[in-house]
Amino acid sequence: MKILVTGGAGYIGSITTEVLIKSGYEVVVVDNFFQGHRAAVHPDAAFVEADLADKPAIEAIFREHKPQGIMHFASRTLVGESMEQPFLYLGENVRNALNLLEVAVEHGTERFILSSTANLFDDPERMPIDEEERIVPGSPYGESKYLIERLLHWMQVTKGLRYAALRYFNASGATEERGEDHFPEMHLIPLVLQVALGQRENIRIFGDDYDTPDGTCVRDYIHIADLARAHILALEALADRPVLKYNLGNGNGFSVREVIETARRITGHEIPAIVDPRRPGDPATLVADSSKIRRELSWEPAYPTVEGIIESAWNWHRRHPKGYDDRGV
Repeated sequence: MKILVTGGAGYIGSITTEVLIKSGYEVVVVDNFFQGHRAAVHPDAAFVEADLADKPAIEAIFREHKPQGIMHFASRTLVGESMEQPFLYLGENVRNALNLLEVAVEHGTERFILSSTANLFDDPERMPIDEEERIVPGSPYGESKYLIERLLHWMQVTKGLRYAALRYFNASGATEERGEDHFPEMHLIPLVLQVALGQRENIRIFGDDYDTPDGTCVRDYIHIADLARAHILALEALADRPVLKYNLGNGNGFSVREVIETARRITGHEIPAIVDPRRPGDPATLVADSSKIRRELSWEPAYPTVEGIIESAWNWHRRHPKGYDDRGV
């Protein structure tokens, strides 16, 4: 089966491409390098530099490559930025997905996997968060993903498109060949490792007075390879089921201080930390209930501990202290 991976030069897209190819799939990557890296694109994938805002370019990709399935990662993803520029997120993310869907339906594409988000659940009534939790998006970014889920619902009802919406918690870690390299970097684990590499003086902890065991926020971290495997399991399961919705996390919560202490042990570096005031909108705890995908698709994390996740990331960052070293591409 040939799979089109949008955003396949980015962190999650590039590693999912790697796992797809190792699993025997043909892959076509499309990326505009807004956040991605040319060096992250798997050498065995066909590659097209294009923007999903350019509908004729998408049509040309489908005419030439005829993908049977799509994994859609390309997106603006910064929650804070979406609060400052809501039209950018509600406009670009949704319009680009609509362009992609229109062309996919016209060409008879069979299966669609959406990279969705835990930001759908800003006010959970239960913890851990399962798929029956009410959807209350926490930002225009989260709202844009929910709108795309609704587009997929209507494409399934009216056009028969089979789809899976995978709601991620915190994707983390690295494979031997690919890792996390954002600019600016906003995620805790790579920021902590930048301190260990001497690229930052300290790590900032935003609040230590939450109702958690050590006072710092608790989050669910899922290894990027485990996340990629879940995409392939969902793709295969769509052969028998028209709609899949799964919350994807480790199922274990780790506090900010636990992440920092674990990184200190693994790296052998002090990693100074300073406590700043809370950030607005940060809930005390966010943990996924992933029992549904475990039960239905027999998915199990190969990296169930924060130690394994951070060690894989540290190994990659030590080999690539400047990331992909291609700023400006």
